Amino acid sequence: MSSKLPTSNSQTITDFLNIKKSQLSEENSIDSYKFAFDDEAFLSRRETIGIRFELELLKPEILLNEHGIEHTITVFGSTRFVSHERALELEAKASTSEELQEAKKALLHSQYYESAREFGRLVAQYNAIQEQGSSKLYICTGGGPGIMEAANRGAFEAGDQTIGFNISLPREQHPNPYISPGLSFRFHYFALRKMHFMIRARAIVSFPGGFGSFDEIFEVLTLMQTKKVDRFPVILVGKAFWTEMVDFKKMIEFGVIDENDMQALHFVETAQEAWQIISEWYQLS
Repeated sequence: MSSKLPTSNSQTITDFLNIKKSQLSEENSIDSYKFAFDDEAFLSRRETIGIRFELELLKPEILLNEHGIEHTITVFGSTRFVSHERALELEAKASTSEELQEAKKALLHSQYYESAREFGRLVAQYNAIQEQGSSKLYICTGGGPGIMEAANRGAFEAGDQTIGFNISLPREQHPNPYISPGLSFRFHYFALRKMHFMIRARAIVSFPGGFGSFDEIFEVLTLMQTKKVDRFPVILVGKAFWTEMVDFKKMIEFGVIDENDMQALHFVETAQEAWQIISEWYQLS
């Protein structure tokens, strides 16, 4: 009986780009004669994965340096939340009980969208009075809709630069329109995207979210717990949500984390509270 173990459990870049096996073989001299750096099929081979890792790390690093961006605040949260204005439109257009129920839920969740938008604006207002670029903190998100859009939007509307780290997905994620020109990046590998979330991060602010938000938050906390990065504020907006989803006290009581591991975590309800924690942590003027 033959083994059913898969050769790979990941979506390869050749799958994503829909490059056929015949293209990879490059039996035609026109293809084999191409410069290696200009040959998409060659760069998509499994053997060149290390080069692609390096490029995904290097490209944003170079461009962010050229823009003088040294410090960021990374904002996480649900892609599903919409603005209060959009939620009101959904309520007005609802024609069935199911649509009305969804609109009511959208209205409830829109408070987080508006809070993330306000937080982006508060950070931008701080940046506006800083004379040196090295003192500024820039809003950085995953570049998509929902909370990401809201945080980018708040900073953008206040006239600040704002960063988006998008990811290729089966249902393509498009950059939201509030990312500054030249600061919208696209990743294929989650690991490299996560590295860029962290490289310049001086705080993490997370609003309620799903698997992605939890994944990113716990990865940050693990890096701090294992001393791979210096501790900085990890701010969770909406205490009722976070403490109901994760019983941190029970984790301490069970002995799987220490009381000390919780020192970086801060629970707040408003954008102003989140900004105050960051401001006090770094003694910002």
